[in-house]
Amino acid sequence: MRVYYDQEADALYLRFDDSKIVDSEEVRPGIVLDFNERDQVVGIEMLDLGKRGIPMENLKELKFSVSP
Repeated sequence: MRVYYDQEADALYLRFDDSKIVDSEEVRPGIVLDFNERDQVVGIEMLDLGKRGIPMENLKELKFSVSP
């Protein structure tokens, strides 16, 4: 998985694999899902993070955990 943050666009993008994106759908205002040819979600874009109340300092260090 790759995570991209575009400070100028104030957008965060999570990409789960490298499959070709064939469709996208805005499921909520500013939340866009990207789908591959098997209708699987392969990316999530979140727009206007500053307006969503996400502190910028949280984007400087991303933390994640994986459950066994």
